[in-house]
Amino acid sequence: MTERLFFTHDSLSAELEVLSCTHCDDQFAVILQSTIFHPQGGGQPFDTGWLGDAQVLRVTQEADRVVHYVNQPVAVGPITARVDEPRRTLHTRLHSAGHLIGNAGETLGWMPIKAHHWPGEGKITFIRGEGAQAIDAETLQQRINQWIAADYPRHMALDDGTREVGFGELPTYACGGTHVQTLGELGEVTILALSEKKGALSVRYSLD
Repeated sequence: MTERLFFTHDSLSAELEVLSCTHCDDQFAVILQSTIFHPQGGGQPFDTGWLGDAQVLRVTQEADRVVHYVNQPVAVGPITARVDEPRRTLHTRLHSAGHLIGNAGETLGWMPIKAHHWPGEGKITFIRGEGAQAIDAETLQQRINQWIAADYPRHMALDDGTREVGFGELPTYACGGTHVQTLGELGEVTILALSEKKGALSVRYSLD
């Protein structure tokens, strides 16, 4: 099992250990003992970056291992890893913004069931909970603006492989993604549109 270092810290560079490097089509699949690279999953795109001089093109979760696909072979043993900072920062902000929208919906009795935190495609899907109230973009916008202005700090807990992430006094979510350290790092989050179909409410959002 690949240890996910981003579960407990935000480092974008580290000395890691290459366990194997296998030729795969026109790329090379690298297994590390532990990783700072987020694989695609949980509504968040994969990180890119570098393993030594090799470029990390994509990162996937395969069974209990995180697989890093690079453009050239790397040697087994120690290696310096670096995550592409601008890409990670954008994905981190989008994911944290999605959590806030989920929290805002829950305060009105709506339960988040699905999330997509991709650039240009941000969307949270809700279903009605008991006592669900009328919901609109302005109400959601006001609530998330208030929390961002309060600059709530992130808190995380890891228990038996399950990681919980939350901000300030807001409820936590089980989540394996990356997140800002405080909500002030989000900048401006904009609720773009709401649409309801077959009992599911979709909330589209973006970052400015």
